[in-house]
Amino acid sequence: MAGAKSKLRYRPLNLGRWLTWGLTALVMALLPQLFSHGFAITLMSQMGVAIIFALSYNMLLGQSGMLSFGHAVYAGLGAYIAVHTLNLAANGQIWMPVSLLPLVGGLAGAFFGVLFGYVTTKRAGTTFAMITLGIGELVFSCSLMFPEFFGGEGGITTNRVIGKPFLGITFGPGVQVYYLIAVWCLISMALMYAWSHTPLGRIANAVRDNPERAEFVGYDTQRVRWLTLIISAFFAGISGALSMINFEIVTAENVSSARSGGVLLATFIGGVGYFFGPVIGACVFVFFVVALSNYTEAWLLYLGLFFMLMVMFAPGGIASLVMMQVQLIARKRFGRMAPHYLAAGASGLLVLAALILTVEMTYKVSVNSSGGGTSMHLLGIDFDAAAAAPWAVAIGLWIVGGWLFNTTRKRVARVWGEIQAEFLQGGS
Repeated sequence: MAGAKSKLRYRPLNLGRWLTWGLTALVMALLPQLFSHGFAITLMSQMGVAIIFALSYNMLLGQSGMLSFGHAVYAGLGAYIAVHTLNLAANGQIWMPVSLLPLVGGLAGAFFGVLFGYVTTKRAGTTFAMITLGIGELVFSCSLMFPEFFGGEGGITTNRVIGKPFLGITFGPGVQVYYLIAVWCLISMALMYAWSHTPLGRIANAVRDNPERAEFVGYDTQRVRWLTLIISAFFAGISGALSMINFEIVTAENVSSARSGGVLLATFIGGVGYFFGPVIGACVFVFFVVALSNYTEAWLLYLGLFFMLMVMFAPGGIASLVMMQVQLIARKRFGRMAPHYLAAGASGLLVLAALILTVEMTYKVSVNSSGGGTSMHLLGIDFDAAAAAPWAVAIGLWIVGGWLFNTTRKRVARVWGEIQAEFLQGGS
């Protein structure tokens, strides 16, 4: 007994972790009060759904090293099961509150994770990626072949306002749906973060880094990948059900390769090496898809260029850039970099302005000229996209902005190299 007591150790609370999660919950609670416009509520709701989806995908890609091209299958099928459950509840055939439908979607996603995961996780690497692509195309084709379940091209519609209001909550107003998504998003984030610190999460990291050694010490790598995929599919199903509640419709697009490719882009943009990376990436991706698409029809081009630049110059994602600055702040070197960052940022804005002006004028002249001429309105200025003056301005911005950005970029690289050399020499 005395020996057992001697092994007990007091572990102090991780105040930083509690503060981070507390601030996250507080921000989620206050956002609708700060941005109460209907579009803002819709945007934040979609961001919450995308965060769960991206984090569930990162359990495969970042935590376990499994590149999947069919992750939308689990979110989409979870959404289909959830919408059928909601319609049954609306008809009085079963009892199911709307607030618990994400759990139904999660269980459905896990069920299909058991079925498909057993096949896909038999192999790793490129073979796994190709099998998931085949599974995704198989399910997408089934969505058109079995209209009784999938609803055909029109999908399945529903009405989320069912039953009697509970404490005035009907889930009719968008802000109530947002808070439902926010609660499930916070719970899912906490559970997925906790999973990353479990023995299974640690073994998944080992299988990702060195599957041969993990198998040598006695672990079944296929089973580890399978269990990880099931848990990932569970959270993907939650995101699918929340998306169904938000839009009140589920279509074949929910299980399409485009949806799977979207979550891959979001996760990679945010950064697969950090837990909060997919959170950032999901918000950025939704901004491009929802917000930017309302202002320009060339939003896909901007998204593609942004993704290409991230792959070329920041393969660790936005999260890696953030952590690099945290290192500078911790070692009191950020003050030396700040002026050079500001100069590079200002010159980068000139390049961005040149890019936007060139793309929008090209799009107007080549695509939209037949509909309403070449007159356009950009950044509060009316001009003719076919005139010479706007093109001269764009060329000038490219030349001046490009030269300034190249100069300031070299200064940033030089000062950054000096600071890293000081770190290597042991400077505080």
